[in-house]
Amino acid sequence: MPRVDAIVLGAGIVGTSIGLHLAKRGLAVALLDRRAPGEETSYGNAGVIEGNTIFPPAFPSDPIALLRIALKRAPEANYHLTFLPQVAPWLIKFRAASRPQRLIETARLMRPLFARALAEHEALLADAGAARFLRKHGWLKLYRGERAFDALKGELALAQEFAIPYRALDTDAARGLEPSLAPVFRHAVHWQGVASVTDPLAVTTAYVARFAALGGVVVRGNARSLHRANAHWRVDTAEGPLDAAQAVVALGPFAPDVLSPLGITLPLGIKRGYHRHYRGAGNAALARPVVDMEIGYCLAPMDQGIRLTTGAEFAARGAAPTPVQFDRLLPAAQGLFPLGEPVETSPWMGSRPCFPDSRPVISHAPGQSGLWLAYGHAHWGLTLGPTTGRLLAEMMTGATPFCDPAPYRAERFAR
Repeated sequence: MPRVDAIVLGAGIVGTSIGLHLAKRGLAVALLDRRAPGEETSYGNAGVIEGNTIFPPAFPSDPIALLRIALKRAPEANYHLTFLPQVAPWLIKFRAASRPQRLIETARLMRPLFARALAEHEALLADAGAARFLRKHGWLKLYRGERAFDALKGELALAQEFAIPYRALDTDAARGLEPSLAPVFRHAVHWQGVASVTDPLAVTTAYVARFAALGGVVVRGNARSLHRANAHWRVDTAEGPLDAAQAVVALGPFAPDVLSPLGITLPLGIKRGYHRHYRGAGNAALARPVVDMEIGYCLAPMDQGIRLTTGAEFAARGAAPTPVQFDRLLPAAQGLFPLGEPVETSPWMGSRPCFPDSRPVISHAPGQSGLWLAYGHAHWGLTLGPTTGRLLAEMMTGATPFCDPAPYRAERFAR
């Protein structure tokens, strides 16, 4: 194969966005994956572009919630007992990063990425002729009790500081927006600036098509074959070796498979998650994603049906699926919204790549010239794909980054 300027390893929403931004800047780019674009982690999400995000998911501070998780009765989390010794060091760091002051610090450091998330998606959607997948109706977060709603005060104060629009609603006002919801909750917050897409896979596919139209090349290959070949990076593809001066690892949960042999070991954790589509019973429908905050699931209207997403599962990346969380949350979900029959015969499962401080790595690779990293986006791969693509493309081409990339450097873990 001919030599290119850059090879992007991983054709999920993050890698695809990076490849597209590089191609828009005139670079010859190859996008490599073992599967078709968008079929791994990027496929399974709530379709939400969360420009309103303030606090990341945190380690539970409520002893009762922790006990429920420990007893494997919690709908919001599950774990494999045999995996606990492996994940324990990560959980300890995650718990430390969940202290209130650390969460506020994270919110401020991540704000530049979230603030641009929707605008960057809108630009790429328009460029790719895929604006039909975008909805700008916000999303609803529901609270069944007073305690959970009262705990929002700090988050809402930061929302005002960040100029993030929201409306606090009572049950009737929320059902005015979504009449198919049952009145099983007492409070809701309508985050008005949130957008969502009706088919995340189709969005990634549209971005890939635009990338190809700009001269980008999509190839099947083995990312683990990445190695130095004189002054270049080389990977093995189905069409032969491919060389480039620069390479980007945007492999999400699979990044360690490529980076560990190169001596790059960062504290990446894996949160597995599931989703399944359901038909709405009767005429029931949703106009926007809805999150049941105290139970820990999302109902998102998709082209395939109502997508029900679960919370986190801590298990080995390749372990057999154990979608037990559906059994725990389905009664609550069906009590909130009249879900009909499932569309698929079995749930989909994927892995979210998460660093303990809830920030992605978007930076050069320590000790490896010409190698760049873009992974660890946790629950926000879809949200931050285009923003990451722009930021990394600016860094790789010597342009002025739109925000300070220092908070996302890999070297932060060396401290």
